[in-house]
Amino acid sequence: MSNIHTTALIDDGAKIGNNVTIGPFVTISSETTIGDNTTVDAYAVIAGKTTIGKGNHIFSHAVVGSIPQDLKFKGEEVELIIGDNNKIREFTLINPGTEGGGGVTKIGNNNLLMGYVHLGHDVIMGNNCILANGATLAGHVILGNNVVIGGLTPVHQFVKIGDFAMIAGASALSQDIPPFCLAEGNRATLRGLNLTGLRRNLERDEINALKSAYKELFESGDALQESAEKLLNRTVSKNVKKLVEFIIVSKRGIPFIRKNNNG
Repeated sequence: MSNIHTTALIDDGAKIGNNVTIGPFVTISSETTIGDNTTVDAYAVIAGKTTIGKGNHIFSHAVVGSIPQDLKFKGEEVELIIGDNNKIREFTLINPGTEGGGGVTKIGNNNLLMGYVHLGHDVIMGNNCILANGATLAGHVILGNNVVIGGLTPVHQFVKIGDFAMIAGASALSQDIPPFCLAEGNRATLRGLNLTGLRRNLERDEINALKSAYKELFESGDALQESAEKLLNRTVSKNVKKLVEFIIVSKRGIPFIRKNNNG
């Protein structure tokens, strides 16, 4: 049985799971599906074709599933899919996909989106990510798992951020950030590995392998793509392979300060 406030406006056709709590003055569209044990706080808006999994908490004044902020959008059928156990804090805005981007914005499980976060159209987010207050992702951004983005950081459209990467607060990111790396600045550049995150999740030998790989890739002064391809051919570390494969296929390039071979 669900607990739905009498002032909530729920359009006919919406599908509400078991043990769902919906607060005062919430607005929910007819194409919405909400999974079990989810809470939607006062004044939140859930619009469009939006599917929300189990155990989520959508806080007051969040707007989820409103039409893309894209002038090319002409009312096509698009959707937003949200996984399980996410926390979507106050005044967060999440848009669905667009026809040109595949039509779907998708969020995984166990993510924390703090206040005033924006996820633009066609964003794909993995699991266990944390976006601090005011982080803004433009359209078509792809995040891996366990990504942390600091507050007030904008991310340019089509940027990809790999697993366990961290972007410092008040940065401005316009290029791809490989897995396991830390970036900071305006414009953001690599500053090293995300060692705090790695120590919480990887064994020491894997961290050491990543340290060696990072030094070879970004501190040797050699051409990045050539270094990545050479390293891929000889490494036995699955995480180093993930790192170099990301670099090899990057479309927007990797932002780092190149050292010369003499220094």
